[in-house]
Amino acid sequence: MPATKRATIYFDSALHDVLRERAAEAEMSLSDIVNEVLRSALDEDEADHAIFEQRRDDPTVDFETFAADMKRRGRI
Repeated sequence: MPATKRATIYFDSALHDVLRERAAEAEMSLSDIVNEVLRSALDEDEADHAIFEQRRDDPTVDFETFAADMKRRGRI
């Protein structure tokens, strides 16, 4: 088991109830559920950031040009 740190987090009452239910259904601790959800969210953010970095040098189009093109093509 990796090293852990203790933190105090205050949850909305309804959210806490859902977390406790999910933890019980999965036979996991509330801490394990929260860690799993946070890891997933952080991984997703990291993936989004990587895609942004890959496309950093892609050409851009200002909104007015984009909107005019959409109108011309009958999309809006």
